[in-house]
Amino acid sequence: MVINHLIIFCENPTEGEVKKRLAAEIGDENALAIHYALMKHTADVAKSVMAQRKCYYSDYILNKDDFEDGHFEKSIQKGDDLGERIYNAAKVSFGEWASKVIVISCDCYDLNAGIIEEAFRALDKNDVVIGPNKEGGFYLLGLTDLSGNLLLGKDWNHENVVLDMLLEIKKENKTHYFLPTMNEVTTLEEVPPELRGLIEE
Repeated sequence: MVINHLIIFCENPTEGEVKKRLAAEIGDENALAIHYALMKHTADVAKSVMAQRKCYYSDYILNKDDFEDGHFEKSIQKGDDLGERIYNAAKVSFGEWASKVIVISCDCYDLNAGIIEEAFRALDKNDVVIGPNKEGGFYLLGLTDLSGNLLLGKDWNHENVVLDMLLEIKKENKTHYFLPTMNEVTTLEEVPPELRGLIEE
């Protein structure tokens, strides 16, 4: 039996702490409004995907938000960097007999259920699935196991994260699949037209 787990990493919606690059352009309050809209979009997309859904918050569990308890299990991210946090969350899922694990964030308004389902299908024939963003990182990471050194002991704060991952994948003789490149909303330029009405002067 194939068990799919969809993990969502979500920054807690704290004014002044989320979307700092965007906040520098439009202010903390507007950046928070955009963040809330992205959370809702991500929750709506996730709910339409057939998978066990888990929302991992950055600091504390929110009891009342768009990630309703009936659709999502809720936890807190654990680890000193992104790789450790993904590793620890995926380890829990694989320990619960997950066959495939996909990790996404709440930053990509272009993300839809079809892309996530494509990623799950791709994991039937590939070890790793990557959805690259336009800044050299990724908006989606799909895994079938935690063997190798893909996640731990890496530098995540540079523009060649996906390139480094690809080199590690090839070094370990694993197979990979690339999804379409998408924007993550980190600056005003990347805010989609559908959300620009939330920005107050």
